[in-house]
Amino acid sequence: MNGTPRALNRILIFVFGILLLAVGVLLLLLAAVPAVGAWWASWAPAASLRAGDLFATTVFPGTRVSWLWALAMALLVVIILCMVWWMAHQGTGRQDLVAWSSPTAERGSPDEAPGRVAIAASAVDQAIRGALMPRKDLVGSSVAAVEFEGKIALRVRVVARQGADPRAIADDVEHLIGAMDLVFGHSCPVLLHVASGTRSRFSRAERVR
Repeated sequence: MNGTPRALNRILIFVFGILLLAVGVLLLLLAAVPAVGAWWASWAPAASLRAGDLFATTVFPGTRVSWLWALAMALLVVIILCMVWWMAHQGTGRQDLVAWSSPTAERGSPDEAPGRVAIAASAVDQAIRGALMPRKDLVGSSVAAVEFEGKIALRVRVVARQGADPRAIADDVEHLIGAMDLVFGHSCPVLLHVASGTRSRFSRAERVR
């Protein structure tokens, strides 16, 4: 539920994995198979000479610099820019506001001053954390507002203690979200993630069995 390009990430991981696998298999064959080693020993010098001849025949007029180097540098710049774009799009999609009203919205009475009402994601986070704090079957919780299919959605993550009933936790969080919608006067999609990990095993508080 964020702007991370998951499909692109999987494609890049697959491509890099295939390349690394191919290099690993080649190195393994060079070290373990004598025939492959002999082929490499005969092929590599000839390939190096051909590459040198190619660079020598593609120099800029009046210089000794090949335009292939300029092409390689331009390609490297493009790759760096693509990597910067890729890193900038990791984990995007978080929002600071859950809902807001337009400043030009129609007022309910003549005494009301024009303005803009906004509900911060931090306020929702604190409200849900405070409501879940008395529960003994939860270690912690967190709430984040994210953009999902053009809408603002809530991602609620709770860490349950070992032996806690996830169905009961889900039902209570659902009722809590419904009550919060009534208080704020706004409803939005919610993704609930009930997790359990090392923190739940080593917490000092009483465990639910």
